[in-house]
Amino acid sequence: MAQTDRLVATLKRALKANGTTYADIARHLGLSEASVKRLFSRKSFSLQRLDRICQMIDLEISDLVHLLEADAERLSSLTLEQERKIVADLELLLTAVCVLNRWTFQEILDTFDLGEYRLIRLLAQLDRLKMIELLPGNRMKLLVAANFKWLENGPIQQFFLDKLQSDFFASRFDADGECLTVINGMLSANSNAAFQRKLQLLAREFDALSTSDAALSLAERNGITVVLATRRWRPGAGALDSSAI
Repeated sequence: MAQTDRLVATLKRALKANGTTYADIARHLGLSEASVKRLFSRKSFSLQRLDRICQMIDLEISDLVHLLEADAERLSSLTLEQERKIVADLELLLTAVCVLNRWTFQEILDTFDLGEYRLIRLLAQLDRLKMIELLPGNRMKLLVAANFKWLENGPIQQFFLDKLQSDFFASRFDADGECLTVINGMLSANSNAAFQRKLQLLAREFDALSTSDAALSLAERNGITVVLATRRWRPGAGALDSSAI
């Protein structure tokens, strides 16, 4: 099933890169758009239909497999030691975050006081980590996989929790484009698992939108941070003390 999920994800990226929509596929297959969406959500393709969809963007099924294998070779995470090295150099961490958000060399240089020589050295470090390929003219080719993530509870994630969360939550979340929703309730283990799967789907949708918007200029994009967290928790005595409210 995991292999099927990755194959369909690779197909969706190829279709998006070609500008092919569900409506285009529906017309090509003689189906309704809703039926095509179900095919993708259930990942229930016959080989014949998969082949016909690939033909729309001049791909063979073998080409799709090659794309899948190429993505599998990309970096999906760093080692613990590599993350420690990055978080020990805040300029390197800043550059890594910008690169992952597909900033150009000039955009980083214009926004932050790094200097051209220093920025090139920082990018060279990311090149050695296989996060990017540094090309002539200071162009960058991102080498990480679509599912690249910082290590769970690793040095970089911990840095953001320790250093930045107070700054992040120092807001009323009432400006345009801001939202804070806090919910609490009682769920069974099965319902909790189902809700967490929906959160993962939402996170993947965010990643897909971010990838799609990467073609826009920096002036058309804003840095957006989303925190999705669930845990077993019941208010303690302190939380229910009226003096604490």
